Formats: sequence, C-alpha cells, structure tokens
Amino acid sequence: MKDPAVNSATKFSALIVAASSSFLTPFTISSVNIALPSIEREFKINALLLSWIATSYLLSAAIFLLPFGKLGDIYGRKKIFRYGIIIFTLSSFLAAFSTSAGMLIFSRIIQGLGSAMVFATGIAIISSVFPAEERGKALGITVAAVYSGLSCGPFFGGLLTQHFTWRSIFVVNVPLGIIIILLILFKLKGEWADAKGEKFDFKGSVIYGLSLIALMCGVTFLPGISGFVLIITGFFGLFLFFKWEKNIRYPVFDVKLFGTNRVFAFSCFAALINYSATFSVTFLTSLFLQYIKGLSPGDAGMILISQPIMMALFSPVAGRLSDRIEPRIIASIGMAITASGLIFLSMIRESTGLAPIVSCLMLLGFGFALFSSPNMNAIMGSVERRFYGIASGSVGTMRLLGQMLSMGIVTLIFALLIGRVQITNEYHPVFVKSFRLALMIFSVLCTGGIFLSLSRGKLRAN
Repeated sequence: MKDPAVNSATKFSALIVAASSSFLTPFTISSVNIALPSIEREFKINALLLSWIATSYLLSAAIFLLPFGKLGDIYGRKKIFRYGIIIFTLSSFLAAFSTSAGMLIFSRIIQGLGSAMVFATGIAIISSVFPAEERGKALGITVAAVYSGLSCGPFFGGLLTQHFTWRSIFVVNVPLGIIIILLILFKLKGEWADAKGEKFDFKGSVIYGLSLIALMCGVTFLPGISGFVLIITGFFGLFLFFKWEKNIRYPVFDVKLFGTNRVFAFSCFAALINYSATFSVTFLTSLFLQYIKGLSPGDAGMILISQPIMMALFSPVAGRLSDRIEPRIIASIGMAITASGLIFLSMIRESTGLAPIVSCLMLLGFGFALFSSPNMNAIMGSVERRFYGIASGSVGTMRLLGQMLSMGIVTLIFALLIGRVQITNEYHPVFVKSFRLALMIFSVLCTGGIFLSLSRGKLRAN
C-alpha cells in the first residue's frame, strides 16, 4: 500500500535533492583525479602520498557510511542528509585553500565524512518515498546523476585546473552545495525515521572504523613488516565487528541479513567486486594520458568523459528494465561487458592511439551502467522498509570499500614497482607496467564477479 502522505510533490523534491547531491560528490572525485599531476607538482609529493589524496576521502566515507545510515534510520534521514551536505560544502572551501598536502588530505577526510552522511541517507530517502513499482526508475535517475557528475568532473575539472588551478575544483562545490541546502530547507517536506527509538551501536562503529584504518594504512606500508601487521590487525578487527554485531539487539549493521537474505548478500558482494575492479581506471588512465601521452588536463578530461557519459545515458534505461526483468540478469550482463572492457584496456601500450582507449572506456561505461542501477534496485527491493537506511548504507559501504580496495591495489603496485618517488620521465616505463598489471588484476576480479552476480537468486517470485 502506498503511503498517502507521500504525494507527487514530495517525490519530485526528494528526487531533485538526491540527484543533485549524487551529482556533486562524484564530480569532486573525478575532477580531483584529473588534477592530481598538478597537485603533485605544486606540493612536490611522491606517488604514494599522491594516491592518498584520493584514498583519504574514500577511507573516511567508508568508515562513516554504516554508522550514519543507522543514525538516519533512528533520528531522521533528512536531518542526517542536511548536515552531511553542509559539512561537505564547508570542507570543500577548506580544501580550496590548502597550503600543504597534509592540509588537503585532512580536508578530504572531512569531505568523506560529509559525503558518507549524504550517501547513507539519500538512497534510503528515495526508497522511502517511491513505491516498489517506481523505485527502479527513480534509482536509475539518481545513478544517472552520479555518472553525470563523473562525466562533468574530468571535462570541467581539466578546464578548471588548466585555466584556474586545481583549487577552483573545490571552489565550485560551494555554490552548488548551498543550492542543495536551500532545496532541502524549503522544498523537501517530511522526515523518515523507521527505526526511531532504537539505540545506536557506538562500540561496533568504532571497531569497524579502526579496522578499516588499519587495513588501508597496512597496504601503504607494504612490503614492510608493519604493513603485514596492520593488515592482519584490520582483518581481526572486522572479525570482532561481525561477532559483536551478531549478538547485540540494535546493531549498526544487521549482519544477519547476509545469512538470511541471499539476494541482499550476493548483490552487495557483487557491488563490492565491481567497484573494486573499476574505480581506479579513471585514476590510472588520467595519469597515463598526462604522463605517457603528454595531454593537458583539459584534453585528458575530454578523453575520460567518454566512460561516464555512457553510464549517464544508459543507467536510467537499465533502472527501468530492472522494474520488469530480474535485476540479476541485467546486472550480470553488465558485469561481463565491464570485464571485457578491462581486458582490452590492459593491453594498451605507450604507442597505443587515443581511439582504442576511448573505445575501451565507452565499453566500460556501458557495462557499468547495465550493472549499477539493477544491482541497487535488487538490494533495496530485497529488504523491509525499516532496513532502508542500513541497506542504503550497505550500498554505499560496498561501493566505497570497493573503491578503497581498488586504490589499495594501485597503491600496493606503486609501492612495489615505483616506490616513493615522483613519476618523472625515467619512471614512465615502470608506470606503464604498473598500469597494465593493475588492469589485469581488475579484469580477473570482474570476471569472478559475474558468477557471483548470477548466483544471487530471484528478487521477485513468479
């Protein structure tokens, strides 16, 4: 039965707010990737520290997604969403005026916190407002907004970096963030808190956050002994987290969903694998185009935009299809296409022309579009209403853990093959080797994910 309080105006406002914020944060991620060589030159930092400008944001967002998803269920999803976009906007202003790499990384950590609050509740708000028969279409539009942000990021980020320095990327977030805040205050009516009265699991949240920090820092310190110690500590911490969550009344993350809900569990793991295999492609290709092919940030952005444009175009189509066809079928086809794109991209060399690179990126974009919206629809459609915040947080957590793992793989390869040096001309051959090795690993990951995606079972009973 539809909630009579949820009228068409509320649906429209929720969709506009969710889509706007879904555009903003990916725009920042993808535009920062294109600006990394310029940041490296200004602050004179090595390849490992450079990767942390991207990774620090992802780590922070991953740490806070689950807790804020649960806090949204308890205290109100709109409230957490509003505070999140305010924090994101203020931290963007701080990042724009960073005087060192350390200050920039700190600003990115705060950005990740704000982004976690937004993404942990945005999808949950959409799922709360739209009935099941309309949810796929609404989620498809939201996902398209994500990819529109990813599309605009390399293009406008390249132009902004080239003409106004990399700091302008963060400056443009401020007016966009203010517009979204005003939309929330004056247009989005209502509140959604389906777990009101439950206690918040602070201890579990701390264990989870510290475990992720140990894992990611451990990757950075490899191949040293401290790296292995931190990674083992991180995995042990996650083991304790799952044990703790199983035995308390109000967990920050209901791990029982993974044991009792096959569609939910397998869809989450499929998302984890897919993001692990794809996120660093933009990061690596941006460096390849600027370091190896000698392109300007603006020209590199023009090449990179081909992937997210395909995502933005086909995500709404895939979302609508998943309202009528089993999401696992569409998502699995999308993952297979993505794996093909990764295999082709891993074959490029210094002499490879731009046309094959663009073709590979377009193939990746098409595959990811077919995967993402149906997979998200499967996750949100497989749980009860009171779990929307947790499910939304799970979607975001799997995305960010996957993105973090993706960057972790790249960071590890850089540490082993390049080391703590700047990527100058003499290191270009070893960078190309690192680029191809990373893409090969990602293609194997994605190929394995196809079988996991197909095994999730049916969302709808015949």
